Amino acid sequence: MDSAVFERAQAIMTTRRMKAVSENDRRITEINQKIPQLKEINDALYSTGKELIDLITSRKNEDISQKIEELKRNNMGAQEMSRKILVANGYPADYLDMHYSCPKCNDTGYCGNEFCDCFKQLCGKLSADELNKSAHLKLSSFESFSLSYYKGDDYFTMKDIFDFTRNYANSFNNGSCSILMFGETGLGKTHLSLAIANCVLNNGYSVIYDSIINILRKIEQEHFSREHSSEMIDMVMNTDLLIMDDLGTEYESTFYSATIYNIINSRLNRGKPTIISTNLDFGGIKHRYDSRVVSRIISAYKCLEFKGEDVRLQMWKEQMK
Repeated sequence: MDSAVFERAQAIMTTRRMKAVSENDRRITEINQKIPQLKEINDALYSTGKELIDLITSRKNEDISQKIEELKRNNMGAQEMSRKILVANGYPADYLDMHYSCPKCNDTGYCGNEFCDCFKQLCGKLSADELNKSAHLKLSSFESFSLSYYKGDDYFTMKDIFDFTRNYANSFNNGSCSILMFGETGLGKTHLSLAIANCVLNNGYSVIYDSIINILRKIEQEHFSREHSSEMIDMVMNTDLLIMDDLGTEYESTFYSATIYNIINSRLNRGKPTIISTNLDFGGIKHRYDSRVVSRIISAYKCLEFKGEDVRLQMWKEQMK
């Protein structure tokens, strides 16, 4: 794991933990002011806890199990009374409990001697954000996509695609479908896939967006490195949404072909959505890739064929007038 990403993740976990403590202190102060009766109970709980600690540390050679059980019963009774008073005054029963972002690790990032899943997910998101910096996600949005460059039947085809992708982005979740965008260059595949990425990221999901060749090169470099790292392939497999641009531009090799199939098949099996864009048509895909790849895409992906004339060329002609 990249040390800079690890340190940033630890700093975020510390901030989350401090925020939880601060918010708990605020709620305690609020309740002490509004319900003085609870302050007495909470003070009693604190005294019980302190007495229990003193008892354990000062009487190591004595049998204090009976006394400990008595203190525990008193503590549980006071806690139950506190919760009932909170509810009677219109507060949730757990209002004075510590509310961490992750109840599994209490925002420490560790479960025993292992990293907590929340910490792994945070590191993955931070690493993905670094990868996405070069994608210029903010430059493309649904608002900046113009249908005026499409004519006749192509207009209606592209309007359907535009409406589908916008709805897809706005309603994205872990059960969303995978998408194949195909068609000639300059028809808006990259623009709409970037717009999806931008929207999905803003909704709090993790996204990796990159060209297929960049993704494959990074996986290859790690795979054949001395450390035999798997960081990149792990991120690709685990991100909420993977967007691979320009399928078909990568070099043809056994390793790349096997990796592409592994990514497509594994993410489908895990129910994780993937978006692939390519200038190849179905015939080109069938000619270029193993039948297993073709079968998985055609049978399991929503296939969107982009139609029209090169928009970038049309825009260039307008500028030249």
